[in-house]
Amino acid sequence: MAVLRRFLWLLLVFFITFLQCFSISDQQQLPVLSSVERDSVFAVLAAVNSAVPWRRFFPDDLCSAAPHGVVCDYFYEFPNSTEPDAVHITELSFGFISDYSANPPCSSNSTIDPVLFSSFRYLRKLVFYKCFTSDVAVYLSGGDSPAFAASLEELVLVDNPSLVVSLESLFGNFTNIRRAIITGNGVYGEIPERISDSGELEEITLSRNRLTGQIPASLSKLKKLKILDLSRNFLDGYVPESIGNLSELLKLDLSSNRISGRVPESYRNLQKLEFLDLSFNRFGNFGIPKFLSEIPRLKEVHLSGNLLGGEIPEKWEKLKRLSTVGFSSMGLTGKIPPSMAVHLRSLNYLGLDGNNLEGTLPPEFEILKTLNGLNVENNNLSGRVPFSANFCAKLEGKLRLRGNPDLCVDEELKNVKNGSVLGKIKLCQQSVITQQLFLSGCSSFMLDSVKLQSTLLMAVFWIFLLKF
Repeated sequence: MAVLRRFLWLLLVFFITFLQCFSISDQQQLPVLSSVERDSVFAVLAAVNSAVPWRRFFPDDLCSAAPHGVVCDYFYEFPNSTEPDAVHITELSFGFISDYSANPPCSSNSTIDPVLFSSFRYLRKLVFYKCFTSDVAVYLSGGDSPAFAASLEELVLVDNPSLVVSLESLFGNFTNIRRAIITGNGVYGEIPERISDSGELEEITLSRNRLTGQIPASLSKLKKLKILDLSRNFLDGYVPESIGNLSELLKLDLSSNRISGRVPESYRNLQKLEFLDLSFNRFGNFGIPKFLSEIPRLKEVHLSGNLLGGEIPEKWEKLKRLSTVGFSSMGLTGKIPPSMAVHLRSLNYLGLDGNNLEGTLPPEFEILKTLNGLNVENNNLSGRVPFSANFCAKLEGKLRLRGNPDLCVDEELKNVKNGSVLGKIKLCQQSVITQQLFLSGCSSFMLDSVKLQSTLLMAVFWIFLLKF
């Protein structure tokens, strides 16, 4: 038995050794990264963080054991090849994001030189995350597009405030780019018309930059576009009606700009839209767009900070998926329609604060099981708060009612009120509670009594006439 066990052990060792030798032999047949690309990678790594001895930590055959964030791919450059003929750098990601994506960390004095990227003609993805954050600006020169412009599919520049470059010279002639995420940088200038030549674009995120000028109507040529985020810039003028032709659009965020005019009704064609944010612009007094009720996939809509005026629409039947409504500080008048609570069964948050709404709070909001936030502060609402103590306790501090002088709570909510959940809302007088609770029920009885008394008086009158 011992002899058999030893034999099996030796057989296992032989088998493992054979596999290792086979693997080494197979690796020896694979192509090696060219010295030009290898040296360019080390040069970029040194520019990003010169304190790390990159060449000491990683071998000359960089693709065999590259740092996280440096990705190589093998290519078959000849039609009849059965083995890869070449290996090239296809992804470069810099800046520590998380333990699950431990890209090479950037130092406080990171720099960048576009010339260093001239060797990466097969680069598909380039990421810089929080790499250029010092007080010293890092300027990118304009001129010709980088050598990788034709191959790049993803460009991600996130939170690099000292990175200064015009969008036109940065964007270049990216013919195959699918995702351009350029947010929180020192990118300036107007959105170039030629951006629409990149027909493969599915996402354009240019938020939190220094962009100026108008949104080009030519963006409507990007038929594959799913995300358009131009928020928190200095864009002005009108929004193009042609944006309504982007039938694949899922997210449209133009918030925190200086856009004026009217929200085009052509946006009713965005039937796949799930997220719409036009808040904090300068849209005119044209009311809440009617097309909102015709976009069935809409999950979030934010129009706050635009003095659109008018009343809240009654039609919400098609918006079964709508979870967030931001209608704060819009100059809205009239009453809060109960149809919002009846039809918006997925509603999670409703913000109506800072308007001129009047009337009572619709009690129907209590039937919404998903509701976690209701803000109607600083309006002209009146009457009794029609919610139960359990409902108010569930929302906790997210039920905001202050700034409505004629709004009150009854004794049932006294304990909840003392818990500061409702803020400083006054207690209702008994007459107010009685009037709201029973006036509608008593009105028909009182009317019937008046009619009966009138009938009896008429009868007595005719009897008196006939008798005399």
